[in-house]
Amino acid sequence: MFSFFRKKPPAPPISAPAAAPAVAPPAAGGLIGSALVTPMEVPAAAPVAPERKGWLDKLSAGLRKTGSSISEVFTGGQIDDHLYEELETALLMADTGVKATQHLLDEVKRRVAASGATRPVQVKNILADSLTQLLRPLEKPLVIGEFKPTVIMVAGVNGAGKTTSIGKLTKHLATEGATVLLAAADTFRAAAREQLAVWADRNTVEIVSQEGGDPAAVSFDAVTAGKARGKDVVLVDTAGRLPTQLHLMEELKKIKRVVAKADATAPHEVLLVIDGNTGQNALAQVKAFDDTLGLTGLIVTKLDGTAKGGVLAAIAQWGAERTGGPVPVYFIGVGEKLEDLETFSAREFALALMT
Repeated sequence: MFSFFRKKPPAPPISAPAAAPAVAPPAAGGLIGSALVTPMEVPAAAPVAPERKGWLDKLSAGLRKTGSSISEVFTGGQIDDHLYEELETALLMADTGVKATQHLLDEVKRRVAASGATRPVQVKNILADSLTQLLRPLEKPLVIGEFKPTVIMVAGVNGAGKTTSIGKLTKHLATEGATVLLAAADTFRAAAREQLAVWADRNTVEIVSQEGGDPAAVSFDAVTAGKARGKDVVLVDTAGRLPTQLHLMEELKKIKRVVAKADATAPHEVLLVIDGNTGQNALAQVKAFDDTLGLTGLIVTKLDGTAKGGVLAAIAQWGAERTGGPVPVYFIGVGEKLEDLETFSAREFALALMT
């Protein structure tokens, strides 16, 4: 059994430097300690593995439109009501949402008062830490191997990058040594079956598909085949749809029921792919699909170039109030290449957003 989550390295000692340096990216695959950092006490830069540094650079570049509007708030010379008003506006413009924005403002003000911060740059560090704490519950490993096969249903609206994300996830799984079977159950969208077949070829994995077949029947056949062939994972690509397309949402329920007939414990994961560019609409999609399917995880795509990266904070705030707890973010994507999908780290995301 394995999971897509990097182990946390031993925490480096924190010292108080003479001059507070800029906040640095975390160590490869690790999470910087979440304790409150006082204004004159900033974590020393830790070495970053080259492959992880490349990812962090991509993430920072992708979130630059969001981060620049937030960072501009801290260019002044003093901490006052005007700074907090500007910060509130920047967070709302980044689609952080009203509740998450208020939560972050309250936390920042409390920590500023407790620490005695006097410079805006110190408020920026405190915001990064507060955002990390808000996002932390979204971190959770995607565990593979507890069930064989692990059956993963993947849903999402058209254009969110669902099928492409399945291809990237297949790459991750195959790299870790898992055997994967794809189910082309998206029979609603033209050429969806062919698109998934291309990803199967790229990753050298098997695929179950039927021309014009019933999505639930394809899913059933795939799970049955996965069990018979001893596959580690069966990835079911379902049809893209809007939450308002009630007949198609009912079809999703049917797929889930039929999959359970093929394997009483399945599906083991129900993932939703959301487009980071859609902001608060992405949160609406999460709520709608969760009501229909009971989501177990998210994949957030297209964070490159968006000015709405704060939506993850809105999702975290909603998750804190959700019965059953938050829906974790397993992966985030900032590009179209196979390797442009990475495990989600709250600290990495918060620091990239503050760059």
